[in-house]
Amino acid sequence: MDNTAGEPGRRLRLGVIGGGSGSFIGPVHRTAARLDNRYDIVASVLSSNPDRSRAAGRTIGIAEDRAYGTADEMLAAEAGRDDGMDTVAIMTPNDSHYPLCCAALDRGLDVICDKPLTTNLTDAVDLVRRVRASGLVFCLTYNYTGYPMIRQARAMVRAGVLGDIRMVQVEYVQGHIATLVEAEGGGKEWRLGGRRAGPSMVLGDIGSHAHHLACFVTGQQVVRVSADLGAVVPSRRVDDYGGALLRFANGARGIFWVTQAAAGAEHGLHIRVFGENGGLEWHQEQPNQLRHMPLGAPAQVLTRGGPGLSPAAGRATRVAIGHPEGYQEAFANLYADAAVAIAARRGGSQADPLALDFPTVEDGARGMKFITAAVESSRAGGGWVDCGLDL
Repeated sequence: MDNTAGEPGRRLRLGVIGGGSGSFIGPVHRTAARLDNRYDIVASVLSSNPDRSRAAGRTIGIAEDRAYGTADEMLAAEAGRDDGMDTVAIMTPNDSHYPLCCAALDRGLDVICDKPLTTNLTDAVDLVRRVRASGLVFCLTYNYTGYPMIRQARAMVRAGVLGDIRMVQVEYVQGHIATLVEAEGGGKEWRLGGRRAGPSMVLGDIGSHAHHLACFVTGQQVVRVSADLGAVVPSRRVDDYGGALLRFANGARGIFWVTQAAAGAEHGLHIRVFGENGGLEWHQEQPNQLRHMPLGAPAQVLTRGGPGLSPAAGRATRVAIGHPEGYQEAFANLYADAAVAIAARRGGSQADPLALDFPTVEDGARGMKFITAAVESSRAGGGWVDCGLDL
């Protein structure tokens, strides 16, 4: 076994907050943490109801005395244990990310947090300050950056294969709330019922993914946005649609479209990037292929696990060519990368540079700046608003 926790033979001890009964994302996080044998999940808070939280913890195999009722209880108790948790993973509703992250950092814990980082820019920038002051590792789970062929696309852009980037199209088109499901319950109430999701439900939920993916692949930040946000389902009170024009720091232009109300759509995350020498195209529903369209030459389909890919793509690839990988493995790549960084911090060594491409607190703050600017732009009828963030 490798020296994951900075001590020979020991995995990182992980506590989880959120993701209990009925959650989709909770089991995804917990499985991702276990997939590479780098973490032991030792403590939990799985519900805002203390009794349900303790019961849910026992259900997933947490010891009786470490299935806690509240986050404060867990943080205090674990700090007093010789075998207390090293790291905390947070997968709660958006409005609780900031206080929980602050509390974990104050206890000296490395943090893995679900997106979006916060629900307002002030809190996001404050978290950047806190993480930097602490020296701790902070991983934000924009999980699509864990796909091997997204890392291949980023590596090709970095290597100059496309030349100067000129145009970007990114879309995330879902259909699971194409009807007024908020009237029916079903676990979506906190997203659809008010302010807990942040200033724009669709941007916090999936728009933040699309924005970060465009920045991650191109290596460029979005610095201006002209946006149109709103609800396309009658009587809905929160945004289920977002369209925008983008300007990147290098002058490239972009088109951005996200919705969760496209009747009949499934998942629909898709990015196309064009430079002076050609383009790249990736669909998350066919994640193991990356289409490369070089200028003046036939298009090529690059396959995950195939020959000639970058070290970044190779590191993120888990099984041999012909065996598909997907969402769960991409999530696990972020957990594995974070584990390498945490172990290096704890051991006073340098982490493998290929493990440091996971999304950070700074990425989260830039995403919150984008959301804030897009909301301002939409309210002003689509006028251009600056959204660059100097950190």
